[in-house]
Amino acid sequence: MKIDNFFAELKRRNVYKVAVAYVVAGWALSQGIAQVFPVFDIPNWVIRLIVLLIIIGLPIALVLAWMFELTPQGIKRTETADAMPEPGRQKKHTWIYVVVIGGLLSIGLFFLGRYTARNSSSASSSELPSKSIAVLPFENLSEDKANEYFASGMHDMILTKLAAIGDLKVISRTSTEKYASHPGDLKTIARQLGVATILEGSVQKSGNSMLINVQLIDAASDNHLWAEAYPRTLDNIFGVEGEVAQKVADALKAKLTPTESASVASVPTHNPEAYDLYLRANANLRRGAETSALVPKVIPLAIELYQQALAKDPGFALAAAEQAQAHLTMYWFAPDHTAERLASAKAAAEQALRLQPELGAAHFALGLYWYFGHRDYAQALQQLELARKAAPNDAQIEQYFAAIDRRQGRWDDAIVTYQRATALDPRSGLLFDQLAATYSCVRRYADADRAYAQATAVARDPIEERINQAFNNVLWKADLAPLRSALGSLTPGSDDYAGNATLVYLLAWWSRDYAAAIAAADNDSAENWNYNSNVALPRLLYLAMAYDAAGNAAKARPSYAAVRTRMQAASAQRGDDPDLHLALGFAAAGLGLKDEATREGRKATGLMPVSRDHFSGPGYLTWVAQLYARVGDNDQAIDTLRQVLALPFSGAAISPALLKLDPVWDPLREDPRFQKLIADGEAAQAQIKP
Repeated sequence: MKIDNFFAELKRRNVYKVAVAYVVAGWALSQGIAQVFPVFDIPNWVIRLIVLLIIIGLPIALVLAWMFELTPQGIKRTETADAMPEPGRQKKHTWIYVVVIGGLLSIGLFFLGRYTARNSSSASSSELPSKSIAVLPFENLSEDKANEYFASGMHDMILTKLAAIGDLKVISRTSTEKYASHPGDLKTIARQLGVATILEGSVQKSGNSMLINVQLIDAASDNHLWAEAYPRTLDNIFGVEGEVAQKVADALKAKLTPTESASVASVPTHNPEAYDLYLRANANLRRGAETSALVPKVIPLAIELYQQALAKDPGFALAAAEQAQAHLTMYWFAPDHTAERLASAKAAAEQALRLQPELGAAHFALGLYWYFGHRDYAQALQQLELARKAAPNDAQIEQYFAAIDRRQGRWDDAIVTYQRATALDPRSGLLFDQLAATYSCVRRYADADRAYAQATAVARDPIEERINQAFNNVLWKADLAPLRSALGSLTPGSDDYAGNATLVYLLAWWSRDYAAAIAAADNDSAENWNYNSNVALPRLLYLAMAYDAAGNAAKARPSYAAVRTRMQAASAQRGDDPDLHLALGFAAAGLGLKDEATREGRKATGLMPVSRDHFSGPGYLTWVAQLYARVGDNDQAIDTLRQVLALPFSGAAISPALLKLDPVWDPLREDPRFQKLIADGEAAQAQIKP
C-alpha cells in the first residue's frame, strides 16, 4: 500500500477521528482523577496506574478503529461494512459526540479540581493551625542501644520546652511515641495528630560526646522549614532543648511572653552526672505512667535515681519536682497509702518550689499532693492553675482538671475537659479510657463502650483498655465473656497479670468459682488491691472472703483476724483513712462482730461522703451495703443500695446487671424490695439517651 493511500485509508476508516476523541477523553479522565482522587486520600500510585493504562490503551483503540466500523446494524469488521449497501454502511458520527462530551467533561473536571483543591487547601489550613507541631520520637543512632533513654530524654525535654509556649499547639508525648522517628507519610500523621508541622530528630551518643540532629518539616508540602545539628559533650549539653524550642518558635512565628522566654531559656542543671541520672529516672517514671501494672516495679527505681541526681546537684529543682510526682504515683496507683509516702511527696515538691518558685512541674506535683493525699480540690485546683500557666499545652494537666470536675460532680464539664485533653493528646489510650470511665459513671454504658473502643484503637499496647471495656460490659449487661477473654490473654506471672490480679479474682468470684478466687488472691504478692473508685483494701481480706464463700471458715478466720490486727495498728497514724475503716468493718464482719462491723462501715462513708467525692463516694456506699448484707442487716443493705441507685452518677459503683450477677447479694436475692430495686434500675437505665 502506497503511503498516500495509507493515510487516505486512515482517514476513510476514521482512525484520525478516533485518535482525537480518545486523546480528548483520556486527557479529561486523567485530569479528573488527578484533581479529585487526592480529595479522597486515594494513593498516588493508583492515579499513576490509571494514566499509564490510558496511554497503553491509545494504540489498542487505533487498531480497533482500523479493524472495525460502527454501522446502523452495530459494530462490523471494516471489510464487511465496505461490502454493505451505501445506506446500510452510513457511518454514525458518534466520535463527534465523544469529542464534545469529552471536552466539556474535561473543562468541568478542570474547574472542579481547582475548586476542590482550593477548598481542600482552605479546609486543611483551617483545621490544622500553622502554629501547631508534633515532636516524633528521636532516633537512637548510638551503637550502644542502652542509650535509648538519652534519646527519649532529649525528646521529652524539647517537648516540655515547646509545651510552655502558649502561642503553639503542641501534641503530647503519648500520642507521638507510637510513630517511627522518620516515617514516610508525614501528611497522614499530621492529619491524625491535627498539626501542620512535624519535628524529627536523632541522637548519637558515644561516651562523653554526642550529636543531636533536628529538622522541622511542613507536613503538607514535605518542605524543611529549619534544620540544625548540635555537636555536644555531656559538659555542654545543657540548654540544647531550649535552643531547639526557640528556633522552632521563630520558624513558626510564635510569640513568646517574657515569662515563656525565660522558661524556654532556663537550664535545669549544669551537672552532667545529675542530668544523666535525671534522664534515666524519667524513663522509669514514664514507663510507670503508661502501664499501671509496672508502677510497683519501676517507680521505686525512678525515685532512687532522682535522689541520686539531687545528691549530685542539690539545686536541681526539676528533679525534685519529678521525684514528688513519682512518690504520688506510688501513693495512688501502687497503692501505697502511707503517711510516709505522702510526706516524702510533699517534701520533694516544696523543695522544688523553694529552688524555683515558678516551676510548673513542682506546682503540678503539689496539685496532685492535695488531690491524691487529701482530696482538697480547692488547693489542688489552685496549684494546677499555676501548672497550666507554665505549660498551657500539657494534656496531663487538663486530665486532672477533668478528674477534679468528676470528683466534684460536674460530669458534663468533665466530659468536655477530657475531650479538650484528647485534642492535645489525640492518640492517648489513657485519655479516651478516662473519658469512657466518666460515661460509665453516669450510666451511659453505650457511649462508654464506644470511647473504650477508641482507647483500644489508639493505645500502643491496649491490654488495659480492652480489660476496662470488658468490665464496662459487666456493669452494662452482666456479660462475663469479654472479661474472661481479655484476662485469658494475659500470661500468669507477667506484670500485666499481676497488675490485673483484682479483676482475675473478681471474674472468678462473679463466676462463683471460689477455688479460682482463692488461687488468685493466694498467688499474688501485693499488699493491697485497688478496686471500685480507688478503694484500696488488703489482699488478705479478699482471700478471707473467698475462703468464707467456699465454706472454709477454718482458713477464713485467721485471715480476718490478721487484717483486723493490722488495721487497728494503722489507725493510730491514719485514723482519717476511709479504706482503713472499711477493711476493719469487713474483718469484723468475718469474725462475727456485727456492731463493730457496721460502726466501722459508717465511719468509712462518713469520711468519704458523696458530697465530698462524687466519683468515689458511691463506691464506698456500695461497699457498706455489702457489709450490711454480710452481717444480715438486709433492711440497711437495701436502703443503702436504694440510695446509691438513686444517684444519677453511680454507674461505675453498682448497676442492675451487677446486682443480678454478684453472689454477695445472695442474702437479698428473694426479697421483693431487692427485686424491685433491680427492675426500677433497669427501667431508669433504659431511659438514658446517648
